[in-house]
Amino acid sequence: MGERGKKVAVIGAGIVGVSTAAYLLRAGFEVTIVDPLPPGSATSYGNAGMVRHDCNVPVALPGMLRQVPGWLADPLGPLALRPGYALKAAPWLLRWVRAGRMDVVNAAADALSELHRGNLDCYRDLLGAGPFGDLIRPVGGIQVWESEEEGLSDRITTEINARHRVVTEPLSVEDLKRLLPGISGIAKRGLLYPENAHTINPHRLVTALADGVRRDGGVFATERALKIVPAEGGGYMLLTNTANRRADIVVVAAGAWSNRLLKPLGAGLPLETERGYHLMLPSPSIELQMPVQMKNRGFAMSPMEHGLRLAGTVEIAGLEAPPDERRARILLTHARALFPDLKGGEPTIWMGYRPSLPDSVPAIGRAKNHAGLFVATGHGHTGMIGGGSTGRLLAELVAGAPPHVDPMPYSPTRF
Repeated sequence: MGERGKKVAVIGAGIVGVSTAAYLLRAGFEVTIVDPLPPGSATSYGNAGMVRHDCNVPVALPGMLRQVPGWLADPLGPLALRPGYALKAAPWLLRWVRAGRMDVVNAAADALSELHRGNLDCYRDLLGAGPFGDLIRPVGGIQVWESEEEGLSDRITTEINARHRVVTEPLSVEDLKRLLPGISGIAKRGLLYPENAHTINPHRLVTALADGVRRDGGVFATERALKIVPAEGGGYMLLTNTANRRADIVVVAAGAWSNRLLKPLGAGLPLETERGYHLMLPSPSIELQMPVQMKNRGFAMSPMEHGLRLAGTVEIAGLEAPPDERRARILLTHARALFPDLKGGEPTIWMGYRPSLPDSVPAIGRAKNHAGLFVATGHGHTGMIGGGSTGRLLAELVAGAPPHVDPMPYSPTRF
């Protein structure tokens, strides 16, 4: 039997797993997606909806370590570290600090740029023109700052944008007032990304892709993957909470939970969860034409079809700690600092688990020392931004087809 027609189990029904399944089906594989939740109901559900192709700046940058104590001391700051989790997170945090060297930053930016460049084309290809136009708005995005002077991270971002020919337009205070009626005086400068895009409903985007997977013959198994067991003679047995599933090939796209399946096989990754929150404000009193990111406070305001989504911040607390609803309510405080007259209906709050690697570059490719075991995880803040192109690349690697980008920068074995 050739590669086409082999059975593939994709673990994870988020944007990455569903996109991967869609491309694997097109390549002729028999695909089952295993997840205890419906498609797009975990981390993909509540993000800020950015699908911008020009997002290429990693999180760890030179000089950022000096800012961390101030962030941690500020109850409204963009970063929180649960004291009881600090020791467990220390090895990852040390790797994150080391990833802030400029040589690592530039390599990561190059990799992110290559991966993200074709993402909108992938979504257009997978969804079709009609659903793509319904779900995705290529209307641009705005970043704002409270300071008039650029900091070190701003200058590095400018250099990276220039190297990758990212189109930007500086915005004065007058420009911001024109583009964002009602904005307060704390916004001292801005930057327009005219080629950015966002989805008006990340969950509906994933479910639309999942509908296409079903039409093409893919099967969704509502089960929790507990262990991947190499089978005698090749392939794997996937032990779930209700079944034993045989597969020739397994793709682990389980987000922040991926290491629970990879570590027993000796294929673990330096993966941590950057817990993120959102606050959904129905019937908002302001109408944004495009997403707005407040860079120094680490959050975004995204217009959605069901209201205004305030999303962001980072909390390092692992997979087990209960949500801290104050982290979500902080977002409304920030939004009203930027738009003092902001009002709306009864807000809802949410928390998700960003699967993050220290250098911000996802792991895409074959796992270490295991033929037929592939990984697609670690996208951190850029899951929606790189989900479609990740699925395309992973399917190419599984099928042994020429990859559309150099896969080496994303190799899970690079660690």
